[in-house]
Amino acid sequence: MGSIVTEFFKVVFLGIVEGITEWLPISSTGHMLLVDQFLQISGSEGFKEMFFVVIQLGAILAVVILFWNKMFPFQWSDKNSPFLIKETFLIWIKVVIACVPGAIVTILFDDYIDARFQTPQVIAAALIFYGVAFILIENWNKRRTPAITKIADINYQTAFIIGLFQVLSIVPGTSRSGATIIGALLIGVSRTAAAEFTFFMAVPVMFGLSAIKILKFGLTFSGEELFILVTGMVVAFAVSILVIKFLMSYIKKHDFKVFGWYRIILGIIVLLYFLLS
Repeated sequence: MGSIVTEFFKVVFLGIVEGITEWLPISSTGHMLLVDQFLQISGSEGFKEMFFVVIQLGAILAVVILFWNKMFPFQWSDKNSPFLIKETFLIWIKVVIACVPGAIVTILFDDYIDARFQTPQVIAAALIFYGVAFILIENWNKRRTPAITKIADINYQTAFIIGLFQVLSIVPGTSRSGATIIGALLIGVSRTAAAEFTFFMAVPVMFGLSAIKILKFGLTFSGEELFILVTGMVVAFAVSILVIKFLMSYIKKHDFKVFGWYRIILGIIVLLYFLLS
């Protein structure tokens, strides 16, 4: 590996990128892979492939802490109330149902996607396509009133349909949160409920993906590899706290079109850069 100081600053930057892009619907994996084209961390390809997924655990920890009261299905402070919070428990059942399609597709095609689709051209195309989708859907939604405004009102069928949309995010540049939110908006879920359901889904999805990547890489890390991984996760966690708070405040008054335009502009820049270079 290279100079530890140089690697530290690279990883801090990558952690900032991860913390910002994990929760905004602009594709964290796409951004990380694009940044890696210009600012490569040291290490084997196997380590980097694992790092770009496992660093997201820092971001996931942020959402667990911020939404702990909504996510934790048990309570023991009030002995007169049920130990199991039924509404929260049912949300988790719906989340599990929503995660099934993505889990099946990931297990079957993850290696194939990693080998063939992690290219700047694919990332750029996905950025542009779903950027256009966000703008078109938000324009269409101006004429509609959301049928579901609270996460607890999402039923099992709706959860499964949202999960089918999340399958799209296996392609780099799509965005896991972006695909989930697009699906939710299309079937009449409000922006706030869609974002919250995305946060719930992120927890089992990212723990599962991280476990797969770590097992594939192996549990033997060098000191520098462990330092890089932990540093990236800590930075991603700190930045995610701020970004999640910003997003939940932003979508109460604004739509997602600004993220659509950002995706389109970035996608065009990436395409032009790699076509002309």
